Amino acid sequence: MMSLSITTPSSSVNFASKLNLSKSSFHGVRIAQVCPVHARTAHSITTTRSSSSMVVKMAKRDEELKEIRTKTTEELQEEIVDLKGELFMLRLQRSARNEFKSSEFLRMRKRIARMLTVKREREMEEGINKRISRKLDRKWKKSIVPRPPPSLKKLREEEAAEEAKESA
Repeated sequence: MMSLSITTPSSSVNFASKLNLSKSSFHGVRIAQVCPVHARTAHSITTTRSSSSMVVKMAKRDEELKEIRTKTTEELQEEIVDLKGELFMLRLQRSARNEFKSSEFLRMRKRIARMLTVKREREMEEGINKRISRKLDRKWKKSIVPRPPPSLKKLREEEAAEEAKESA
């Protein structure tokens, strides 16, 4: 239930006597809620409606986390390198003003973050503290052999197949 009070400089007409409004220099229409319990139930209905779509997103995220947790640490590291390469290719496309999906940036960054989180969780289970973990990460980063990301490999394979068709 809503209450409406109209205030003018000379007089004040109050339509809800239960409301205790503070005096101010406000001149205009003031709307206040008298019964917040009903507002909460209305809010919970909208939250329930909107949370049904959130449940689907949560399920996808949980499914992705389960998939990530089934991989070994080495597989995680390889996929992290591949995703970082893909992220680099997206940045190149953006800088060259080519067409790309901007939503891919967020998706890849979040996937990388999830993988790194799972990797760190495993290190914590093994008893590796933060300082040693950072040293291991530096060693791992130095040991990475630069290689083209999977999308670039796929593009090169497609170009090679087209050239083979043209030459034949």
